[in-house]
Amino acid sequence: METMTNYLETEADGLLRVCRIGRAQGLKGEVNIQVFTDSPVLRFQPGSILLDNQGKSWTVERSRTFKNRWIIKLEGVDDRNASEELKGMILYVPAPETSTDKAKSSADSDVPPVPPDAAPAQDEQTGEEGWYPQELIGLEVLAVDDHESALAADYDGVDAHVIGHVSEVDLNNPQPLITVKLVDAGGKEALIPFVEALVPIVDPDEGYILVDPPGGLLDLT
Repeated sequence: METMTNYLETEADGLLRVCRIGRAQGLKGEVNIQVFTDSPVLRFQPGSILLDNQGKSWTVERSRTFKNRWIIKLEGVDDRNASEELKGMILYVPAPETSTDKAKSSADSDVPPVPPDAAPAQDEQTGEEGWYPQELIGLEVLAVDDHESALAADYDGVDAHVIGHVSEVDLNNPQPLITVKLVDAGGKEALIPFVEALVPIVDPDEGYILVDPPGGLLDLT
């Protein structure tokens, strides 16, 4: 009850809630966040100042998206232990003071309050790790030979063949996409939605991704 009271008082003290920190992402201090704003690009751009409910300032060092979720790195949070300590923390921005500012921040103020102990976003429960676009570009793309047998084996040790390499990555669309430059196709490219159902394995360390596209998908250019 005390936590809820503090949260409501903070909302009333001229702060707008923009995110809730979730699980740690990787080993270098990044965290997944549950977003409460319709302006995430603005709110989480590098250099942005966010506040916790104790009034402490946190500076966004970098941010990115992966599979429809946001991942940020805060300055001074440099390892997994430090990022895990922040789980559950709510971050805010100052509420607008003028009518012009209020219009710019209406997306934030229109989001209904959510208590700090509310259930996290669905991705908080997954074990997915994110990748930067530069980690994916150039990876060899393998396509499974047989969908049914690959699915039955959970894509472990399945037969596959090389179809090309990743030439472009767009993780900022509602549906993230990878562009695959196909081999033996005269420079032809295919767009593949970057979702687990179609890209079940991503292994930058081994230099490849495994795709299981439905018939006809590789004809898209």
